[in-house]
Amino acid sequence: MNYTFSDRVNTLKPSAIREIFKYAADPEVVSLSAGNPAPDAFPKEAVAEISAKLLKENPVLALQYGLTEGYVPLRETLKKYMTEKYGVNMEGNDLIITSGAQQVMDLVTKSLVNEGDVVITEAPSFIGSLNTFRSYNAKLVGVPMDDDGMNMEELEKALKENENIRFIYTIPNFQNPSGITMSLEKRKKMYELAKQYGVLILEDNPYGELRYKGEDLPNIKSFDTDGIVIYAGSFSKVISPGMRVGWCVAPAEIIQKMVVCKQGEDVHTNMWSQVVCNEFMTKYDFDAHLEMLRKLYSEKLEYTMTLLKENLSDKITYGEVEGGLFIWCTLPEDVDMNAFCLELVKNKVCVVPGNAFLTDEKEISHNFRINFSTPSNQQLKKGIEILGRVSKTL
Repeated sequence: MNYTFSDRVNTLKPSAIREIFKYAADPEVVSLSAGNPAPDAFPKEAVAEISAKLLKENPVLALQYGLTEGYVPLRETLKKYMTEKYGVNMEGNDLIITSGAQQVMDLVTKSLVNEGDVVITEAPSFIGSLNTFRSYNAKLVGVPMDDDGMNMEELEKALKENENIRFIYTIPNFQNPSGITMSLEKRKKMYELAKQYGVLILEDNPYGELRYKGEDLPNIKSFDTDGIVIYAGSFSKVISPGMRVGWCVAPAEIIQKMVVCKQGEDVHTNMWSQVVCNEFMTKYDFDAHLEMLRKLYSEKLEYTMTLLKENLSDKITYGEVEGGLFIWCTLPEDVDMNAFCLELVKNKVCVVPGNAFLTDEKEISHNFRINFSTPSNQQLKKGIEILGRVSKTL
């Protein structure tokens, strides 16, 4: 039988990262391509304790249907957290619990974007979000990055030159894939431009708690007195990605539409996961857990940077990393990046080619992304030594 697919999915391609994972499944391959938490990062004992108590004392809570908006105690905990930790004024805003931050991208796009509408994104940007926007036939307009975030002159140019812009998508903290953190000046400027041109901002913050150096910067949502910022948070990098719990803070009118859309997708987020997250935040030392993560990852980052300095050809450059999980490397312009990544695969090392993160994957990229959180130190050493050997053949 010949299958006819919808226009929305007919042109979609599998995530380049997921395709690379197929190579990474080979036990001989060192994967520097993932973005997963370290195996030591999970609060396994706490999750086991909370789960055992829940299933013994109140199993129906975990096993029965829940509210689409989310488990009420967790919603209240997160509203308080957003206000006290991030300075977000909840007046006029509401909060929905989602199946990971990825579902925030889907629900926001489904609620706001018609076919052909424009979504402005950083270039490069997270492939998962880009594919979500593509799945609704949005027109993607990429804005290049400077060392301190999206280029504001190019952003204003994009705002002037395009019609039907629905929102600007940004990852301001330790951006995936570039690792760049947007400066305070540019955060304020982006907000001013969005207000001036009457568009929304979708602020994605999965890595904000994972700062290892420097000072924390306020989230764009904390500036929002005009109801134009939609904020996406996630437990994936700080508790567990497998539990699939994220959240969205946005003007109440937008949240109401997201609730209706979520009812048609998955009814509600997994109840067990929501209860575990709430119990862990309120009855365990969540701040101490975050400090443990920062120490774990800062040590892995320092080890990785030392290996890169010792092994990598000086023809490959990379910036300092203050947080997050990634290092963005740049090849000389006369080097074919895809051929370089393929040569690494042949030598049993996987990285992610930079064009996977562009609004147009056919564009030329001279970058690749490596991850330091997932591999063991032994794997990091082996993989970066191989990376170094291949880099010296350039």
